[in-house]
Amino acid sequence: MSKTMLFSWQKNVNLLFRTTMETVKIHDKEFVPYLKNEEIQVLIKNLAEKVYEDYKDETPVFIGVLNGVIMFFADFLKHYPGQCEIAFIQMSSYLGGLQSTGIVYKKMELTKDVEGRHIVLMEDIVDTGNTIESLFEYFKNTQRPKSLKVASLLLKPDVFKKDFPIDYVAKEIPNKFVLGYGLDYDELGRNLPDLYQLSEGRINH
Repeated sequence: MSKTMLFSWQKNVNLLFRTTMETVKIHDKEFVPYLKNEEIQVLIKNLAEKVYEDYKDETPVFIGVLNGVIMFFADFLKHYPGQCEIAFIQMSSYLGGLQSTGIVYKKMELTKDVEGRHIVLMEDIVDTGNTIESLFEYFKNTQRPKSLKVASLLLKPDVFKKDFPIDYVAKEIPNKFVLGYGLDYDELGRNLPDLYQLSEGRINH
């Protein structure tokens, strides 16, 4: 094999390897890169600074809505410069597929008493808003917070039709399924440091 042919072969192998590494396949679905972790961190830092401006004279309780929020929640706390407390609750409207069932149920009780506090609910992604609506009812009826707001890494405005605002949003995206950075497909893919999207019908930034 000539040097030219060898170089061409190595180049094609490297390209194939790189493409394979950038594509994630889970079950029958293929996902391609959407947002790198570095881009995500910039979005979260900006979001944390906005939240801080509203709560710099208070000690808010940030409540992570498990499971998908875990990476976003941890990085948000690293970027938040003020005093705060944390708690967790677990809700779900997905049963392993790509679409929300529309039925929200509580899977884990709130981990601490936050009655009368300034509460910020932390979500990985808001689409239909059914989960947040259920959480609003739960906290208003059981905790009677001094204030209650929502911060989300991602928002799908095309499908969000509720009559309450999402107070803090790092990034709006079209109604496409995304994976990684805490978000899963059938409980897999949460540990990916970047965000991926379905290869069918890709999202433009």
